[in-house]
Amino acid sequence: MNTRRLTPPLAEAGPPTTRTAWWRVPTMWFVIGGPLAVIVASFTTLALAILNPDPVYSAPPARTAGEMPAVQGRNHAATPAPAEADRPAAPRP
Repeated sequence: MNTRRLTPPLAEAGPPTTRTAWWRVPTMWFVIGGPLAVIVASFTTLALAILNPDPVYSAPPARTAGEMPAVQGRNHAATPAPAEADRPAAPRP
């Protein structure tokens, strides 16, 4: 069995010999660059939304009989359900 260690334990390792500035460490650019890119993208999206708003779309009423069921279904889906007291009683068998 080979008992040779590949790396020395932390107690035997000495202090680092050179200090590197934070902007020279590539990983630090990922830590700062990711959130910074998100902030820039959010302000870009906000500027686009303010400067180019979507136009208001108003659908014309149904003109033909073929369009009526779709318009009626849309209107029925948009109306609120009646309260329990307003509903007719279910027929008893």
